[in-house]
Amino acid sequence: MDIKDREIFSNLTIFPPVFVRLDGRAFHRLARTLDLKRPFDPAFSASMRSVCRHLLTESGLSPTFAYTFSDEISLYFKTLPFSGRVEKIDSVTAAIAASKLTIEFGCAEPLAFDARIIPATGEFAVEYLVSRQNEAWRNHINAYCQNALVKEGMTSREAAAALRGMQSEAMHEMMFERGVNLAATPAWQRRGTLLYREECIKEGYNPMTGKTVQAVRACIREPEETPLFSTAEGAALIRSLTGA
Repeated sequence: MDIKDREIFSNLTIFPPVFVRLDGRAFHRLARTLDLKRPFDPAFSASMRSVCRHLLTESGLSPTFAYTFSDEISLYFKTLPFSGRVEKIDSVTAAIAASKLTIEFGCAEPLAFDARIIPATGEFAVEYLVSRQNEAWRNHINAYCQNALVKEGMTSREAAAALRGMQSEAMHEMMFERGVNLAATPAWQRRGTLLYREECIKEGYNPMTGKTVQAVRACIREPEETPLFSTAEGAALIRSLTGA
């Protein structure tokens, strides 16, 4: 039997539109190694946004937009590279993200992302992003509460046990008693960050004619405050990007 006959998943394909979701593997160890600030490190967030920009414009994969929070990135594709081959899309996307983040941080330790593909036909893109943004909010609350308890002397395991099953209202109150209003923390911590490609006009110089010319280029838009995707404004933005 030819070896290629055993590559039974190599021709598994998917049709667009899809999301490709990347998750950092064992990034809690990265946080300790790099001594990242808790509960959120602005430098790490900036590096994750840099990874998104690279994936959008320089990777050759051409996703339409990216949404990121914590160590997670979701990429939306209207058209797919590699003829829609699942193994290629997952492996190459994860490899590019890990390589770019390694460069950003100058890590001596290897970094890795895992990747999965989620079909996103019809209105599902909005539903999916609402779900991920809700997870960003839960992650945000838990990160603040766990960090507060660890600062007060608990181990990470003890803090996680103390918070298990606690309702969000109680966690809000817990942090309010410690002088932190979770509803007033930076928007990128609460809502994550949306980045998308958009055509824009840029001026350049034509050395042949000696004149200034205008050219259409792909620019990255990054709203200062990502809207809530569950609102009419947020859903309308996603629909405008997906064409739904």
